This record gives sequence, structure tokens and C-alpha cells, in this order.
Amino acid sequence: MLTKKQKNLLLFINKKLRSSGVSPSYEEMKQSLNLKSKSGIHRLISALEERGFIKRLAHKARALEVIKLPETASANDIYNNFSPSVIKGGLDEEQIPSDEAEVPVLGKIAAGTPVEAIQNEVARIPLPNNLEKNGDYFGLKVQGDSMIEAGIHEGDTVIIKRTDTADNGKIVVALIDEHEAMLKRIRKKGKVVALESANRNYETKIFGPDRVKVQGVLVSLYRNF
Repeated sequence: MLTKKQKNLLLFINKKLRSSGVSPSYEEMKQSLNLKSKSGIHRLISALEERGFIKRLAHKARALEVIKLPETASANDIYNNFSPSVIKGGLDEEQIPSDEAEVPVLGKIAAGTPVEAIQNEVARIPLPNNLEKNGDYFGLKVQGDSMIEAGIHEGDTVIIKRTDTADNGKIVVALIDEHEAMLKRIRKKGKVVALESANRNYETKIFGPDRVKVQGVLVSLYRNF
């Protein structure tokens, strides 16, 4: 059972992660709860971590992962915007109920892999409960570590909603020059499109607008242990 402040902080962290992909700062968390000092935030985060609601990611000052949410939270509280929701557990197809909505996994996503070349279905996975059943989704297996600081690891299966548009800051499957696909965070400014990695070891790639086509937006992911 969470206290009101613990629940409100957890929902604020979840909302911030879903909208920007980045954990809120301690100052932002302090302001969201109208606290006078950051020490109270430290105590709340420690309590949430001890109860298994969040996880602090190693070697990153502001990296928090929401593991679960309180059962009493409303849908509007939980699913306001998006940051990768990690759905943990195995993806053995024998464990998927036959009446559950499913998503086709079309192959792997990595720089240099054409989206059009990975249309052969290699598996099916259950559609996360928070996603609309009438949407057009597909899955891709992640190769590489270019998005690791956004909580996306090699071996994860990302769930993509098909669309040809995306707001600034969203993580997308972007097709470059009609043949090279990338899973990156997109930012547009004037006539320039930037595709950002979430790994300080990778440079941001800059393109003209005619060279980049959005194939879909990341809406969730599975992590298979």
C-alpha cells in the first residue's frame, strides 16, 4: 500500500518518462509534490524502490525505470503519453492465450536494415493491454545498444505503431533514403531532421527532410529474460 505522496510521485515519474523518455529531475519531482526540500524526494524514491515499483539504473544520475504501477491508478494517470514500457517476462508463444490480441514480429531493427526487407513474420507476441486493439502495430527485435539510455536494450522487442508522422522527441522507426532503417529519437527544426541515439557513444545524425520517412512510433517494448 503506497502513501498518497508515494503514489503521486510514481505517477509523475511514469508520466514524465512516457512523454519525454527521460526521468524527471529531483527539482521537478519536488515541485510536482510541493515539497520544500529534495531530501523528501530521496526518501520517497527509496521507499518506491524498496516496494518494487521503480528501479534505479546503474551509472546514470537520473535514470529511473517504472517496474509497476499501483492497482488503484486510473487509465488516464497511467497511460498519459509514452516512454518505453518494459513488459518483462518470456515470450514463449505457447504461453500466449489464443483469444488475446497479438502483434506480428517482422524481424530485426538496426542501422542498415530496410523496413521493407523485414516483412516476413518471424513470431507473434501479445498486444500490451494499454494499447488500442484497433491500431496497426508490428514488432521488431532490437540489435545494438544505440538506444540503451532510453531503456531500450539489445534483444528487446519494440512494439511500433504504424504512422508517417511523429512529434518532436518521439522514438521512431525512420527510413533513410528509402533503404536504411533506424530506431532513433526524432527532432525537427526548420528544414533539418535530427535522429538522436540514446547513447553518448553515438553521434546524432542530421538529414534533409526529403531523406527521412517515419515508418512508425515506438509505443511499448518487451524484454525477454
